[in-house]
Amino acid sequence: MTLFVLCFLLFLVGLYGVITRRNIIKIVLGICIMEYSMNLFLVLVGYVHDGVAPIITKGSERATFVDPLPQAMVITVIVIGLATTAMLLAIAIRLYRKHGTFDIREINTLKG
Repeated sequence: MTLFVLCFLLFLVGLYGVITRRNIIKIVLGICIMEYSMNLFLVLVGYVHDGVAPIITKGSERATFVDPLPQAMVITVIVIGLATTAMLLAIAIRLYRKHGTFDIREINTLKG
């Protein structure tokens, strides 16, 4: 239970970074922290104490198996998170080239 609470606190740290920061790069890092906390949560959901890989062989019929679905979801989330981070950083670079700053307040006040 403690690990789930720590996972939630890690998500809140990322959310705090997204809400309170004005630098676009720091906002992207906050989003990455939130994604990593969701990955950790999915891994914790699929964890089984003394569980083995879900490969049925002779003699393993009575073993406790680990659920493979959360692991597959984590792999998918990692790929989607990588694409999202790359897209956000590409947008940040384009904004920097156009406006010369990463500060959201200055970008909002500039015209054009």
